[in-house]
Amino acid sequence: MFHYDNLIAKYNQSVPRYTSYPTVPFWKDWENNFLWKETFQKHFIKNSENSEGLSLYIHLPFCESLCTYCACNKRITTNHSVEEKYIETILKEWSLYKNLMSTPPLIQSIHLGGGTPTFFSPENLEKLINGIVEGATITEDYAYSIEGHPNNTTEEHLQTLYNLGFRRISYGVQDTDPVVQNAINRFQPTENVRKATEAARRIGFTSVNFDLIYGLPFQTVESMENTIREAIEIQPDRVAFYSYAHVPWKQKVQRLFDEGDLPDAGLKTKLYTTGKVMFAEAGYTDIGMDHFSLPSDELYKARMNGKLHRNFMGYTDTNTKALIGLGVSAISDIGVAYAQNYKELESYYQAIEKNEIPVIKGYFMDESDLVFKQYILDTICRGTTTFKDDFRDLLNEYSIPLLLEMEKDGLLTYADDKIEITKAGFHFVRNICKAFDIRWLTDLTNQGRFSKAV
Repeated sequence: MFHYDNLIAKYNQSVPRYTSYPTVPFWKDWENNFLWKETFQKHFIKNSENSEGLSLYIHLPFCESLCTYCACNKRITTNHSVEEKYIETILKEWSLYKNLMSTPPLIQSIHLGGGTPTFFSPENLEKLINGIVEGATITEDYAYSIEGHPNNTTEEHLQTLYNLGFRRISYGVQDTDPVVQNAINRFQPTENVRKATEAARRIGFTSVNFDLIYGLPFQTVESMENTIREAIEIQPDRVAFYSYAHVPWKQKVQRLFDEGDLPDAGLKTKLYTTGKVMFAEAGYTDIGMDHFSLPSDELYKARMNGKLHRNFMGYTDTNTKALIGLGVSAISDIGVAYAQNYKELESYYQAIEKNEIPVIKGYFMDESDLVFKQYILDTICRGTTTFKDDFRDLLNEYSIPLLLEMEKDGLLTYADDKIEITKAGFHFVRNICKAFDIRWLTDLTNQGRFSKAV
């Protein structure tokens, strides 16, 4: 058994977060490939006609100011006249998908992400959602959620969203320390977070999530304790406690940081364990590698009944056969294929103007991808997986040797074709999932394109 510090040194590698498998670097360019786009549309038609309904992710990219830690696709502007054109384009994109369906769409969930969705006025958000659901059927167990900025989410926003059926909201808190906020260019008093949360609950929202980040510049154990203490006092129903992903080769804005101001791997681990202990003491359950939830929240219930799922938004209690991404850079997942929209706003607009579904890249999974994707989902959502007879040659050659080494390190147990992650192993779950990442293990060219595991 290694000392914990030795484990950190050994497993602090460049590893994906596994919000998809295969991961995005392995996807193919579809921009000029009509056949691949047509095949994707055929798979969409097949998977959209199911009794559980569609999930919709709508990307709203605009922000009024630039947060220097952010790796999301965003467009910085204070010009709110951009709202109307973008919403009209989203609705036109949605109409292109609806035209492929033989029956009116059945919608199970809608999530508005960003960017800053609450950059948009309440009136324009209402126009967007009404346009999406027009002519559609909504399932009885539908779930609508939105990401909001505590500084600009007004009671009018919340009331409008509630009237439209939204019951879940996620606030980007990140860190409450003024020194850290200055470094990441995100200034929001804790009182703004409190007021936004209280307003959401007063209006009727049943689930409030806080996004917090550890590993930001100038964070200390003491400052992290204070941030988490202030968050817990407001009592969010769930918390996403993310590891800061430092990827300056992908996000130029992150080059504004002096890397010497970032916590090293040892301190970063202490920041995480500090939060984990504090959340547990406050009654939150560790759902997965970066999510904590109160027992009353749906995410906890999904974890307990084996229905927890992971997709591009992290852990979720929603899992449909077709997740359609609308908007610039949005990603669709139709079970056997992924597709991503243009990342540049102008290219996205141009594709819609040509009446083309605006996908630029994607991936069709073969049978081995589906098997190893399930191993990863089982591991990351349930902490255990059982091996099948399919593709045992790949499993034996690539996965088993890594898993046996991790068993020696105390990260998991392996017996009777089944692994179970240990308590210590949950901090290294990304590394465990990597043992099933056959695309990664057989392609050295993509191995340095992700953030560190710790």
